[in-house]
Amino acid sequence: MEVAKMEKILPSPRFKRVLLKMSGEILMGDNEFGLDSDTVNRVADDIKEVVDTGIEVCIVVGAGNIFRGVSGAAKGMDRTTADYMGMLGIVINALALQNALEKKGVDTRVQSAIPMSAICEPYIRRRAFRHMEKGRVVIFAAGTGNPYFTTDTAAALRASEMNCDLIAKGTKVDGIYTADPVKNPDATRYDEISYMEVLTKSLAVMDATAISLARENDIPIMVFSVKEKGNFAKALQGTGDFTLVSNK
Repeated sequence: MEVAKMEKILPSPRFKRVLLKMSGEILMGDNEFGLDSDTVNRVADDIKEVVDTGIEVCIVVGAGNIFRGVSGAAKGMDRTTADYMGMLGIVINALALQNALEKKGVDTRVQSAIPMSAICEPYIRRRAFRHMEKGRVVIFAAGTGNPYFTTDTAAALRASEMNCDLIAKGTKVDGIYTADPVKNPDATRYDEISYMEVLTKSLAVMDATAISLARENDIPIMVFSVKEKGNFAKALQGTGDFTLVSNK
């Protein structure tokens, strides 16, 4: 897409506060499980690049690289127990990302929806606000703290509570397509799409609860590829490839 067209899509002035949502699978790089230190450091570099522009950043990350509650339940585990195990996996990813960011000089706080005071702060909305106002990155861990809710829903909830201007959904592809671009080479990418279209066409972006919550609070969702270095900043500047989901 041409830069001029990007300028029309993105709101003006540019974003002040952004929530970055990433799946846990992003952090495992080319591995089949766990954390890849090079990938974690590269993601931290991308976040630092955005923070250095003056944008306030908060983060929600998943735990698919460690444990996924739905998968555990599918194998016979109690769903509530499986989801709590997934939340603990999120805390592991959050601490790894915090460590990488702080090594690069970025002040970071992890706030967990499940209190564990020995390693991170409990989630307190007003404290998170103050952290971001002081230029600190806040990583929201343990999802919503409730089973049966995805990290997509946690991202939409925290973005609403933090009065974010945007949810930046970092994925393995550079936007939302008419079909899976890996399976269908003829699939085309949307430049813009409405929340209702995402829901009615059952496009696999975020779960329906998250899309509905973002729609109710009029928070645009930007879907971009987080796999290439620098894409986070490029997307926010309107110079990269992405799909913007909004009420427009």
